[in-house]
Amino acid sequence: MQARLARVVARTTFSARHPSDPMNTARSDSVVTREVVTRAPTRIDLGGGWTDVPPYCDREGGFVCNVAISRYARARLTDQASRIDVGAADASLVRATLKHTGVHDAFVELTNDFPVGAGLGGSSAASAALLSGLAAWCDEHRSRAEIAEQGRRIEVEELGIAGGRQDHYAATYGGALALTFTTEVAVRRLSLSEKTREQLPARSLLIYTGQSRISGDTIRSVLNAYDSGDLRVIGALRRMREIAEQMASALERGDLDAVGAMLDEHWVHQRSLHESIPTPIIDEIVARSRRAGALGAKAMGASGGGCVLVMMPADHADRVIKTVRPLGEILDFTVDEAGATIESVKR
Repeated sequence: MQARLARVVARTTFSARHPSDPMNTARSDSVVTREVVTRAPTRIDLGGGWTDVPPYCDREGGFVCNVAISRYARARLTDQASRIDVGAADASLVRATLKHTGVHDAFVELTNDFPVGAGLGGSSAASAALLSGLAAWCDEHRSRAEIAEQGRRIEVEELGIAGGRQDHYAATYGGALALTFTTEVAVRRLSLSEKTREQLPARSLLIYTGQSRISGDTIRSVLNAYDSGDLRVIGALRRMREIAEQMASALERGDLDAVGAMLDEHWVHQRSLHESIPTPIIDEIVARSRRAGALGAKAMGASGGGCVLVMMPADHADRVIKTVRPLGEILDFTVDEAGATIESVKR
C-alpha cells in the first residue's frame, strides 16, 4: 500500500521571491532556523454537494453533510529551501496565497497522502494547511471560518476555480459537519458516538478510480442549467439537499444502514445533473458493489473520475471489498476530528 501511495504524492517547493533572484538560490548546506508545519484533512461528501455552489445556495439555500478524513495535505514553511520547483502543480496555489497574505520571507513545501484530483477536496485542504501555517508564521490568529473563507476567495478570485464552499469548512473544522449555505455559512458539528466514529470507516470503502477529474466545466454546465430553469436539475438539487439533511440526522443516531441507503439514492440524482459526472469505471464500481451486497455508493466531489465511496453492511464488508478491489486503489481512512492543525513550530 505504501509503495503505491508514493506515486500519488505531489510536492511543491516555492518561494515568494522570483526564481531568478540570487536570494532564491537553494544551497545544500542551508540550515533551517525557522519552521512551521501544518496539516488539514480532506473529506468524504456524503450528501448535498452541488447545493453549496452559488448562485444556487444564495437563492435556494444549500445543505451539505460531510466528514473530514485522515488523508491530509501538509504545508511546511521554512526560512531556507532545499530545492525550487515552481513548475509543480501546487505552485499556482502557493503563489496566489503568498500574494494574498503579503508574506515574502517564507519557502513553502506542500505534500499530500491522497491522489491529486480524487474528488476529496484536496486543493481546499492544501489551502487550509497553507493559510494556517502562514498565520502561525506571522504570529496572527485566524478563526477556522476566516481561514475557510479566505481559501475560498483565493481559489475563486485569484485562481478562477469554480466550486462550492463545503471543502474549505471540512478542511478547517474537521469532524462530521452539517453545513447550511445561504449568503452566509452556518456550521454545526454532528455529535457522533464513539461506535459510529469507528464503524463509519470500517463499513466504508473509498476507492480511487485512477482517473483525475476536471470539475470546472461540469460545474459551470450544471449551474447554467439551473439558471435557465431546467426542472430536472432543479428537482435533483432539491432532493440532494433533502437527503443530506436526513443523512445528518441518521449519522447522529448512528444509523449507518440508513446513511448507506440514502447514499444510493443521492447518486441517482447526482449522476442525472450532467452526462460527464458518471464514467464507465464509476458505474462498474457501483454495480459490482451492489451485487456484492453494498448498501449504496456514490462518486466523490464533482466526479467525472476521482474516488467512489461505498457503504457496506458489517456482515458483507469482506465480500464487497474483494469484489471491488480490482477496480482501483483502496484508500484507508479514519474520521479526523481536529481539522486544520499546527503540527510543529520552530523559531
